[in-house]
Amino acid sequence: MLRACRRLFVTLLLVLFFTPLTQASDKSAQDSDGAPIDVVGKVVDHHELAVPWGYVPLPRIFLVDGGLSIYSSTESALNSGDFVEQEGAITPANGSEITLDLSITSHLMYVWFGLILTVWLTIAMARRYRQGVGRKTEPQGWFQNLFEIVFVFVRDDIAKTNIPDAKYKKFVPYLFTVFVGISFMNLFGLLPWGATATADVTVTAVLATFTFFITQWNGTKDHWEHVFWFPGVPGWMRIILTPIEIIGLFTKPFALAVRLFANMLSGKIMIICILGLIFIFADIFGSAAGIGMSFFAVPLTVALYVLKAFVGVLQAYIFTLLSAVFIGMAAEEHAHEEGVEAHA
Repeated sequence: MLRACRRLFVTLLLVLFFTPLTQASDKSAQDSDGAPIDVVGKVVDHHELAVPWGYVPLPRIFLVDGGLSIYSSTESALNSGDFVEQEGAITPANGSEITLDLSITSHLMYVWFGLILTVWLTIAMARRYRQGVGRKTEPQGWFQNLFEIVFVFVRDDIAKTNIPDAKYKKFVPYLFTVFVGISFMNLFGLLPWGATATADVTVTAVLATFTFFITQWNGTKDHWEHVFWFPGVPGWMRIILTPIEIIGLFTKPFALAVRLFANMLSGKIMIICILGLIFIFADIFGSAAGIGMSFFAVPLTVALYVLKAFVGVLQAYIFTLLSAVFIGMAAEEHAHEEGVEAHA
């Protein structure tokens, strides 16, 4: 019975995994004016959510001339007559401009999925620990053991190592949420119908902004003195060093956002391009060439999937580690030694 259930589960998983490929390629063909595959269309944000059985339209929310307009989908907004589509974008029919577009997008949905799943798992594990499982006894089950390994890793190897001992505990919840949440967002992109939310620079910029504000809010007096005053440094050098330090406050979160965005976007594009060789060869040389190319493209794509899964977790670790480093640098109490060499 157990073996039959496992076979059924594997069969359903394969169906869910491969069914959307045909649907996605059909829609891509419609959007790319006859091109065999639309690479850009696969990675950009959409106002519909791809699911194994098709597409689910997402709400469109606009602020126009001080009024809020809410529609269940793009089609609903166009059918209302208040909006028209011009060059692939929706604009008000009366000629005015959209003040603010608050529409729900696919990338935003996967951000919510990642954060909700992280919070749900944390609450579920906290309930077990309150019941004594893992606190009075050893953790039970592979999932709780995995959860504890990840939590202890973030606490001891990331937070405690880079943030002063007296302060690191209050940053563990944020760092753990960032690590697990980004890992989920990165791994969701491995699903054929999924989207990599962190391949959107606006998502990574928001994440980096959280780190930026937490860092500056918890900066010590010594931290700000070393940004604006530089104890023990000659006054004429402060004219040079102060602008550099101020710029450095913003380049750190900027590097966080761009690094995560670029790595996840490039991985997504690489997989699409290599798998797309099948459709390109079939379109140019015929079906036989497409089948022949599949013997090369499919195994390589599988290898890239494994690599992208590793990179997804690795990039979450790097983002969390650098966040802890920046927070630790700001929260650290610096020694006020005299002289330029001490500052260096």
